[in-house]
Amino acid sequence: MRLSRYFLPVTKEPPADAQVASHKLMLRAGLVRQTSAGIYAWLPLGHRVLKKIESIVREEQDRAGAVEMLMPTIQSAEYWRDTGRYEAYGPEMLRIEDRQGRDLLYGPTNEDMITALFRDGAKSYRDLPRMLYHIQWKFRDEIRPRFGVMRGREFLMKDAYSFDLDEAGGRISYNKQFVAYLRTFKRMGLRAIPMQADTGPIGGDLSHEFIILADSGESEVFFHKNWEQDRSYDVDVEDTAALQGFVDSMTADYAATDEKRDEEREAELGDTLLKSRGIEVGHIFFFGDKYTKALGMQVSGPGGDMITPLMGSYGVGVSRLVGAIIEASHDDNGIVWPEPVAPYKVGLINMRADDEACVATSDDLYAKLEAAGVEVLYDDRDERGGAKFATMDLIGLPWQLVIGPRGIKNGVVELTNRATGEREELSAESALEKLV
Repeated sequence: MRLSRYFLPVTKEPPADAQVASHKLMLRAGLVRQTSAGIYAWLPLGHRVLKKIESIVREEQDRAGAVEMLMPTIQSAEYWRDTGRYEAYGPEMLRIEDRQGRDLLYGPTNEDMITALFRDGAKSYRDLPRMLYHIQWKFRDEIRPRFGVMRGREFLMKDAYSFDLDEAGGRISYNKQFVAYLRTFKRMGLRAIPMQADTGPIGGDLSHEFIILADSGESEVFFHKNWEQDRSYDVDVEDTAALQGFVDSMTADYAATDEKRDEEREAELGDTLLKSRGIEVGHIFFFGDKYTKALGMQVSGPGGDMITPLMGSYGVGVSRLVGAIIEASHDDNGIVWPEPVAPYKVGLINMRADDEACVATSDDLYAKLEAAGVEVLYDDRDERGGAKFATMDLIGLPWQLVIGPRGIKNGVVELTNRATGEREELSAESALEKLV
């Protein structure tokens, strides 16, 4: 994509009310624009990142055996009344009445609806186990939306739901999602720590939050220093014993949010206990028959007896992850995108738009990168070199490929790694080989 044709409204200074780094940088880098309190338009660059994250989430859900569907944003209040949550959920729920006087709501989550849908389609034990998921926009009317997309009112979320015949099966589904979450965040360049957590209004007795460490995090977290080490998540999720052993090994080292602290155990850990602040990027629950019982869902068992299935719920804040990744990966000059979620892999900079040789070389490299399937943002604007470098540093693409008159004269281009700052001069052919 040529930057001269792109919509990238970068700014030098963020609005005064932007408090955290991700909010400031997302506004400055032209990823989003606020349209009302806690609601954002995703501009082209931000939308590309959002789609990259969504793709990784989808691939890992599919890998875990979940099946994708799509539920509406607007839900009937009847589902929520049947489970007793319509009044209990609180003012965060946006309640709506249509022209016929029917009570509707903009869904903040989907446990009630998915249970009703699955209830109407599953009749036998042969229909279980199942995991279903969708990636859909939600709305929660936060009393004080802040931190940009980190705590907005409208947000994109992946929510998955498991249905099992018994608790043992439910734990297997839970463990599969546990592994899927670790893999998802690692692919995004994040180290996420699973921590025991409260279930909140969703309910249940087994719950983990997945927390990434960041100074701007809303939660105070406590964990064993072993979590600073890189870990492998290579396990066969279809091998039940290996799966349980893996989850046990991942939860053996202490990690807890503030409300779930075990101070006696912390005292035993001594210097191995670390404290930080963290950002929640995912939350998984197992809550048994809380919703299936309330909605009268039953299936016939092998002997003809009726069984009430057990459920789990698994959420990932897709749009929230954009902010979380920036919080974990930025510097004084701007964003530093991990390559798997970067909007483009390469920022191609033509230092002299008025120089025929620079234009010819840049156009040739641009065409070759695109032909090789490399995502490239080509700064072909008639701007000062300093402004072009500042823009590329701000938007944080993993690689910067610079073409200037001096380099062309010497038969080289300049390639810079945004994360490390490592800069090298090499031939155009060598640069292409490195980037393809």
